[in-house]
Amino acid sequence: MSRKIKKVAVLGSGVMGAGIAAHFANIGLEVLMLDIVPFNLTDDEKKNPAKRNSIVNAAMKNLLKSKPAALYDKAFASRIQVGNFDDDMPKIADADWIIEVVIERLDIKQQVFANVEKYRKEGTLITSNTSSIPIHLMAEGRSDDFKANFCGTHFFNPPRYLKLFEVIPTPHTSQEVVDFLMSYGDVYLGKRTVLCKDTPAFIANRVGVYAMAKIFQLTTELDMTIEEVDKITGTPIGRPRTGVFRLGDLVGHDTSAKVIDTIRTRCTEDEQVSAFSIPKYIDFLLENKFYGDKSGKGFYQKTKERDEKGRSVVLALDLEKLEYVPKRKVSIPSLDASKQIENLDGRIRHFFKADDKAGQLVRKSLAGLFAYVSNRIPEISDNIYSIDDALRAGFAWDVGPFQYWDMVGIQAGVDAAEAEGEKIGDWVKEMLAAGHDAFYKIENGVKKYYDIDSKSYQTIPGTEEFIILDNVRANKKPVYENAEAVAHDIGDGVLCLEFRSKMNSIGEGVLRGINDVITLAEEEGWNGVVIGNNAEHFSVGANLMMIAMMAYQQEFDELNFAVNAFQQTTMRCRYSAIPVVAATQGYTFGGGCETIMHCDATVAAAESYIGLVEVGVGLIPGGGGTKEFALRASDEFFAGDVQIPTLIEKFKTIAMASVATSAYEAFNHGYLQKGKDSVSVNTARNIGEAKKKVLELANNYSQPIQRKDISVLGRTGLGALYVAGHSLQLGKFASEHDIKIAKKVAYVLCGGDLTGPQKVSEQYLLDIEREAFLSLCGEQKTLERIQHMLQTNKPLRN
Repeated sequence: MSRKIKKVAVLGSGVMGAGIAAHFANIGLEVLMLDIVPFNLTDDEKKNPAKRNSIVNAAMKNLLKSKPAALYDKAFASRIQVGNFDDDMPKIADADWIIEVVIERLDIKQQVFANVEKYRKEGTLITSNTSSIPIHLMAEGRSDDFKANFCGTHFFNPPRYLKLFEVIPTPHTSQEVVDFLMSYGDVYLGKRTVLCKDTPAFIANRVGVYAMAKIFQLTTELDMTIEEVDKITGTPIGRPRTGVFRLGDLVGHDTSAKVIDTIRTRCTEDEQVSAFSIPKYIDFLLENKFYGDKSGKGFYQKTKERDEKGRSVVLALDLEKLEYVPKRKVSIPSLDASKQIENLDGRIRHFFKADDKAGQLVRKSLAGLFAYVSNRIPEISDNIYSIDDALRAGFAWDVGPFQYWDMVGIQAGVDAAEAEGEKIGDWVKEMLAAGHDAFYKIENGVKKYYDIDSKSYQTIPGTEEFIILDNVRANKKPVYENAEAVAHDIGDGVLCLEFRSKMNSIGEGVLRGINDVITLAEEEGWNGVVIGNNAEHFSVGANLMMIAMMAYQQEFDELNFAVNAFQQTTMRCRYSAIPVVAATQGYTFGGGCETIMHCDATVAAAESYIGLVEVGVGLIPGGGGTKEFALRASDEFFAGDVQIPTLIEKFKTIAMASVATSAYEAFNHGYLQKGKDSVSVNTARNIGEAKKKVLELANNYSQPIQRKDISVLGRTGLGALYVAGHSLQLGKFASEHDIKIAKKVAYVLCGGDLTGPQKVSEQYLLDIEREAFLSLCGEQKTLERIQHMLQTNKPLRN
């Protein structure tokens, strides 16, 4: 059976229901979102459609105001139609997929599904987003066709951002449905799909909540403060920077307690969780309804007081006294030393061997985790990679439990667990006895996992189309490398240039790498180049420290040379003899944005945050970005066009340092272009898609010729843009220095102080762009902005 999803019905408009509806709209589907008619309507109100839909309408309003944004683009809200269960349930007959997201009560879910069966067409997918109710129980009493097409599909909140999509079949679910959902979740929803068994809390919550509860237990055992634990259990060990207790405040302690209680009561044979007791401080929070951020108090309390730097004063819960006290500074030797260890595996080994509180916390928690997951196979999963994927995608861990275990060594992990009195699964010892000393290994550039059934290493299913550069580097020597950039052969005659500077900032080494690799590709007959990486962020932009040093010392000749080198490098991306395609994700700021704007095409992960942000540090885009907006404005002009509104739109985008909060929004800002650039909803696929684009363009590729036909408006445009700039100041959107910068932007966009409209070349625009950039480097307020950004990582408005 070949399935095509065009319309989805979402039953329930709570936080999760609305978020799921938004994500289906994000990928271009028509969505019908339904909820109940309010119970307390008067007879007259019952006749009013707006009153009958008041719950779902309120959900839509909240959806549009949600932060972070649930939609890639607010315009996508038009894809969502709303209604109620009483009046609009017959409309689900048009849906290809019906997903239930109502309250977590089995009886109510069964009532909803009984109603669904009346109207759905045969073969329609029906799924439930439950996180706690056994999937098979919800389908009881339904038809054979319903059961064959019914499955659990568990999104994590918020659905747009968290990448996990758990697929939980029942014994009656057809294999075709399972295969379809596993593929669709990956390719179209952009998720890491994980096949789960119908066991309590499935995989991610079962293991993730255990890990959290274990930290709670150890906090008491080791007599630690919540500040100490949060400093250790965040970034230092490759987990969300909040740490465990702060994350608990974000999730909500009522929610966490319910999951823990569900696992304890339903998993009586779980050797660790069944022994857990709820700590007294959790009872204290629940009794006082201090649920975390949703109630304003949890482990932490943000007060209205301000410290000497103007920041909100935050109090922390003293776990012994159960009183809120000022946050205490944390200094533990192994934690302090870990800041000097750049790679995660080095930090984990460092903590694992340390004897202070931080070392004991990490070692004991990981030892418990190793034992726990070894005993959950085959209960919750038949393989190790599903458990690792679930924790990485659902709880935003950098690595999963078995990957942590590989970092410390399997035998060392076994020894640590047994020293804590934990029992390791027999299959692990059998694996070690057979001479296998790692859960994962890379062969011929392909990552493989240890398969327990076959007792051999197998390729992780579904990853064949992912290009993971760590796997490539483990198998092949780089084709090119310097201190800040490395080029890999990713097959089919395509090179991938990877930045490896701090935060992938663009300095001399990256610029040299781009030029050298493009030249190498041209001279050695490669099909083309992908500029991309698997880091969290594509690039934060130009190396600001390098610019700052030259600006402080007023070394304008060197600065002119550096800016010119940047400009010529971005131009090299556009005017090479081979196609150059960028693959982005995360921050794509400043010089990173300028680089991709000059590539033949960009494959942007949907979660790419793209913008020319130089105004924030008192500069204008100087790597060709301002020139490029002038060129793109010119290309948008048409016979009889007024032109000024187009120019003002480009001007405001740069002058206000507008950042697109998704790749789709980047098209609206003009950073990406329709017909040239594309979006990959699954970030893991962006380099692979970019490679395909290179190969597509390489067929009959013709080297472009630099433009000399760019229409600029000169003084005609300058007058209009100066007025637009002052309107920003009058509206208090801009300071006096912002206006000085804005006038420099206007000057470049209009081609300088020309007496009237005329045609100019790209090089002419680059020259005046560079001149404007250098002049701002001599401004004291710009230097203050640069210094403030380097010191605080925040923009200064002066």
